[in-house]
Formats: sequence, structure tokens, C-alpha cells
Amino acid sequence: MKLSIACIASHSALDVFDGAKDEGFPTIAICRKGRERIYAAARETIDKCVVLDSYRNVIEPQIQEKLLEEGSIIVPNRSMAVYVGYDEIEKELRVPVFGNKRMLRWEERTGEKNYYKLLDEAGIRHPSVWSIDEVSGPVLLKVQEAGRPQERAFIFASGRDDLYAKIDEALRRGIISEEQLKRSVAEELIIGAHFNINYFYSVARQRLEILSVDRRIQSNLDGILHLPAQQQLEIRPRMSMVEVGHIPVTLRESLLEEAYSIGERFVAATKKLEPPGIIGPFTLQTLVTPELQLVVYDVAPRIGGGTNAHMAIGGQYSKLFLRKPVSLGRRIAIEIKEMSSEERIDEITT
Repeated sequence: MKLSIACIASHSALDVFDGAKDEGFPTIAICRKGRERIYAAARETIDKCVVLDSYRNVIEPQIQEKLLEEGSIIVPNRSMAVYVGYDEIEKELRVPVFGNKRMLRWEERTGEKNYYKLLDEAGIRHPSVWSIDEVSGPVLLKVQEAGRPQERAFIFASGRDDLYAKIDEALRRGIISEEQLKRSVAEELIIGAHFNINYFYSVARQRLEILSVDRRIQSNLDGILHLPAQQQLEIRPRMSMVEVGHIPVTLRESLLEEAYSIGERFVAATKKLEPPGIIGPFTLQTLVTPELQLVVYDVAPRIGGGTNAHMAIGGQYSKLFLRKPVSLGRRIAIEIKEMSSEERIDEITT
């Protein structure tokens, strides 16, 4: 059976395409007009670019027919979830999606399906969640930015009164809107070291793998942290936390046992709450406290945004499982190849 690997050309798509070519698959970039240049230029890696006025146009019948003719399997990423939409992906997209596409909406923090429910089912520690009126200590408010649905605004406050003041300022400056504020979540602020742990649950091999770990680079937080403390106090810059890149890191080896354990519990919880559960890549964004406890503060039930950091060199821990350095993009392609050879593609696509 002829197969191609397609992806919304954003977020972590370059890792997906690079890994697919390493395993011999044709690749198709689903691009938005005006953002196709890098994908069109990478001819050795990307075989075809489908350029659309909007990513959401991928659900149009004629576009789907083209993708089906190519034997496409779409690898979902955050941009696909945000710009195409959960209902459209679940109900209107006929092109096979790698993994359990119904897991995508569990990335949300509110609604019937949310990642707090998954973490609670798995018995994984996460920050306490409050309503704004219940805030009783240092807090982090998570809310979507106005006008940029893929970006999350983060408001740090020392307590409830401070939070009210900072919300008022963010509303005045147009950073957030009243509508988005209704869907915001106030979390207990836990101080710790940040690590994005990138996992892969393999149906072919019936096991969980830790492939890589990375950290975010955020603007303008990164620039502020590079200023001496005296200059920070003098300038008093307004902080934002827009994700602009990632860097590979390692975890203290003694923490890997717990990292693997929470990954296994997460997989089990997804099987119970959204059968057949998570398939392929997912990321748990964690804090490590001074007591060496892992606290999960965010969940990505699909390929993480930092996997391009491992595209050329492979994940730090992938060799433990595969005896060669492999990126998450390539690990997806390996799984598709193995399941295709056994005529079991239906078990890893929805």
C-alpha cells in the first residue's frame, strides 16, 4: 500500500518531515499561503506543498481527495488542533490521522475533557486549580491571548488582589479578552526546574518509550533573565512568555524512574477515559521541585512543540530503546512502517 506522511506545516512539522524521509516516505506539507517558503525550499525533505488560504481548508472535499489519492497519513500537531478545530478533525476529516485524534481535545484546561481529569485519573501530581475568587496564595493564571489562539498568556501574581490588578491591566492593554478570561484557569504557583518530557507509546512494540527532553525559550522572559538584577529593577520591563524556541536538556538519571512511571500511568488513564488511549507521541511538561518531585503543569497529547530541537541528533534517550539516535518525527515513521508491513495501519490511525 502506497503511503505518504502529511502534516500541517507549522509547529513541529519539520521534525515530522525529516523523520519520514529518513524512513523513505514521501512527504506532503499542508501550508498556509504566505507561510510556505521554508517548506517549498526544502525540496530534498518535502516532496509536495499543498498551499491553502487557511489551514482549516484541509477539510474541503477536494483537498481531502488529493491527500487520499497520495495515501496520506496526517500527523497532528498543535497548529492543526487550533486552526482546523477538534470537531472538524473528529467529524469531517476522512484522511487517516496518526494516533487517536479524539485525544487532541484533552489538551484543554476546561470542559468535560481536560488534562486535569487525565492527570487525576493517572494519580499524577499537578498544581492545585482555583477559581479566581478562591486564590489564596501565589498564582499563575493561564489564559489564551487575544488574537493569537495558539499562544497562551501567563499572569503571575502574589495573591488574589494582585491577580485582580494584573487582569485589569491585561484587559486594558488588549492582551486578553473578557471572553477568554471566562475560560482561564488559576493554578497554584509551584517553583521548580522546567522539563518537557517527550514520550512515545508504541502499539507495534507494546511499550512506552522516553525519547527526549527539552526546555522552552520564551520571549521576552529569556532576555529579562539575561539582565543583571539591578538593571531589571531599574528598567522594570513588562514580561511576556511567548514560546520562540527550545533547547535539548537531560534529566538527572535518578528522576527517570519517576518520569517513566508517570508516563505509564498517563497511558493507562487515556485508555480508560478515551479508548483506545494515546497512540504515539505525547509530552508531559513538568516541574522538578527541590524535593525531587515531578509535578505536571501542562500536557500535549500529540507531538510536542520542542521536538525540532532533536531533529538532527535524535532524542537523548531514544538510543536506549532503539539502539540509534531517533527524533520523534522519525519514531512516528518507524511505527508507521512497522505497522504497515504487518497490515495493521488501522490500529494506529483514526
